[in-house]
Amino acid sequence: MAVVPGGPRSGPAAGAHFFCTAGRGLEPFLMREVRERLAATQVEYISGKVFFTTCSDLNMLKQLKSAERLFLLIKKQLPFPVTSVNKGKIFNELQRLINDDPESWLNVISIWKNLLELDAKKENLFHKNANPLKRKVGEDDITAKKLKTERIQEIQETKECQLEKQIEEKILEQGHFITEGEKFQEELQNDITEAVDTRNQSNLTFRVSCRCSGAISKIITAQEVGRVIGIALMKQFGWKADLRNPNLEIFIHLSDIYSVLGIPVFRVPLACRAYIKTPGLRSTIAWAMASLAEIKAGAVVLDPMCGLGTILLEAAKEWPDVYYVGADVSDSQLSGAYDNLKAAGLKDKIELLKVSVIELPLPSESVDIIISDIPFGKKFKLGKGIKRTVQEMERVLRVGGIIVLLLSEDHHRHLKGGEASSSPLDSQGGRTEDPGGEERLTGAEKAAGSEPAPSSSAASSQERWDRMPPLGSLVPVDCYRVSLGKTDALISKYKKSYSPGRSRACCF
Repeated sequence: MAVVPGGPRSGPAAGAHFFCTAGRGLEPFLMREVRERLAATQVEYISGKVFFTTCSDLNMLKQLKSAERLFLLIKKQLPFPVTSVNKGKIFNELQRLINDDPESWLNVISIWKNLLELDAKKENLFHKNANPLKRKVGEDDITAKKLKTERIQEIQETKECQLEKQIEEKILEQGHFITEGEKFQEELQNDITEAVDTRNQSNLTFRVSCRCSGAISKIITAQEVGRVIGIALMKQFGWKADLRNPNLEIFIHLSDIYSVLGIPVFRVPLACRAYIKTPGLRSTIAWAMASLAEIKAGAVVLDPMCGLGTILLEAAKEWPDVYYVGADVSDSQLSGAYDNLKAAGLKDKIELLKVSVIELPLPSESVDIIISDIPFGKKFKLGKGIKRTVQEMERVLRVGGIIVLLLSEDHHRHLKGGEASSSPLDSQGGRTEDPGGEERLTGAEKAAGSEPAPSSSAASSQERWDRMPPLGSLVPVDCYRVSLGKTDALISKYKKSYSPGRSRACCF
């Protein structure tokens, strides 16, 4: 099986090889980010993954905002040829991933250890500098701690041995899952025996997590792949299996496009922000939207349908010297947003207002940037109401200002004047990224789509709004199709090109 160029190399000058998983459609944002933030080279992508080389340390790698998870790359190869339902051949190929090139595995493990050790040294140095007057520990304390540590290690080793025995017994019991020839089955049983005999050669513990997609997933399961890879690693390197708390996790993804193996660098995904108490819109989507908005120091940034404030949080963490305003009609959403701002230490950076998106208490052309997630889904039918919503945003935006919106296919079509989209989205199902979003959509619906019957003067005003072009002075700049899980959406960027010359009474 041919190896795609870009396998791991060792040495500080060469840099380490990584890959990140990303939501579908966010690959361009992640490629741009690793180049700018990490000075990465050899940047390339396949659907859902971005590969790159960098000399950056863990502290810099932690700063990636558009990535889901970060992995140290072990191997990236062409997919397994699936011509017939022959598990024996596939299992042999899986074992070759380890046995044919053990040196590359050891090189990556060395890089992984060096990254962790360097990070630990920096962390210790930070704590040492932060506590220069820390008292010295007495000899009795040292002895007591040493005895306690030894006791903990003995207990841990006992637990690990019990767990390994259970794993090995389970593997032996399930040896019959191979049905593609007695010879291969016999070889595998021998491999198991040898793996058990050599497992104590190293103190490193591991577990294997697998994913199979495409044609190969119809032949073998992720559990079968995990067992074969696990046995091969035990035999080749003498590592111990530990399903609960391993030192090392090996990730493998087999698909019709590639076979990828890597080591997760962080246990917690990068997309799980420590500073967000209650998640709303997915953080990677929120950051991508903010990154398009060309935010500069001193700007006024508005999210007129802020919900739990995820977009403002992501923007304020990255661009702090900015005046941020969030608005929503839902008390519960604003309460959740306030809790998020407080937890992130940003309550003094972002102002929250309870107002309708179609009646913003802001002067015309007073805002530099607008970033907003326009609600959509089964529980929210904005339809043509999207025009009035965007026209109010256009009113408060200064000439030359930027609007970045997350839109459904219907929203996008209405803003284009009813034109059919060149590649329609499957908009079945509601949004899945916003826990509590149902209440937010209801509040927004009251603001933009479920108002009482208008009076004659109000009707006249409504007709004037309806006659205006959907985008008015807003010129489309960029559009990216992204995945929200069960459905897709469009991140659309617009720039205000001129002042329409209309004014409207404002209240404060």
